Amino acid sequence: MKKNIAIIMGGYSSEHNISIKSGNVVYKYLDAKKYNSYRIIITKEKWFYLDNENHKYPVEKSDFTIRINGEKIQFDCVFNAIHGTPGEDGLMQAYFELLGIPQTSCNHYEAALTFNKRDLLSALKPYGIPCATSYYLNKGQVVDENAIVDKVGLPCFVKANRAGSSYGVSKVHKKEDLSNAIESAFKEDTQIIIESFLNGTEVSVGVITYQNKITVLPATEIISENDFFDFEAKYMGKSQEITPARISEKQESNVKELAEDIYKTLGLKGYTRSEFIFIGDEPHLLEINTTPGLTEESLLPQQAKTAGISLEELFDSAIVEALR
Repeated sequence: MKKNIAIIMGGYSSEHNISIKSGNVVYKYLDAKKYNSYRIIITKEKWFYLDNENHKYPVEKSDFTIRINGEKIQFDCVFNAIHGTPGEDGLMQAYFELLGIPQTSCNHYEAALTFNKRDLLSALKPYGIPCATSYYLNKGQVVDENAIVDKVGLPCFVKANRAGSSYGVSKVHKKEDLSNAIESAFKEDTQIIIESFLNGTEVSVGVITYQNKITVLPATEIISENDFFDFEAKYMGKSQEITPARISEKQESNVKELAEDIYKTLGLKGYTRSEFIFIGDEPHLLEINTTPGLTEESLLPQQAKTAGISLEELFDSAIVEALR
């Protein structure tokens, strides 16, 4: 009997439209012989099922069901394609856990932890995971530009602490540009993180659970035409993404081992994509995405393809693992 799969997409953040694209790709490639797939759009105003004729059917939030022509549809599994809140920060994961509905991404605590860049780095520090020097700032705090520069140096990165797709991120070369960058980051979040600039090759590494075992996918090398891998570079073709990355065997071995260690240490499951910068042969962690982009052009699908895993196999595996 075919399983009913809810593909949740959209969300409440600036990444809403990117998430819709990811969700539609999952909808396109999920095996229709095995699954009845339903596109569930999540917005702040309403949650609804969108059919192929663009008819909208409201979601009953008390049990996450829909009614079509009087028939109540219950879901066997949720495929999470929401980038940002509430799909990547633990809220949806906790909701589905309370309802007892399996879902494809990591559990709620791990999602909340990885989504919060500051907390993530603090949690990994005792395990000796290398990362940039950082300075934390909350909205309303006095901004001491000299203290920031003394700690992280210039150039530095100013980032919204809880946002994705490079929203609210600036590379700052001069002290007098710090205040504008901080203001921009505070538009995305009430917490920001300011990090030292790491000058080296940037790579992105997907780690997934595939056929019941943790699998590290081939690394992607990121070469941005812009000053760094910003929104334009990520989504508007202003970057080169080379899979597999042009790195040495030693670098490849080190980053694969570190990415897998982080996945295991944090108790992650489902898809993840971690970003690193090499200083010499040593990869330094930048961040972890637990609901990475899933369009045909996105990094994780590119890496899976290089590993010989098709989109059909990749998406099917997420549901198989969630239902184990």
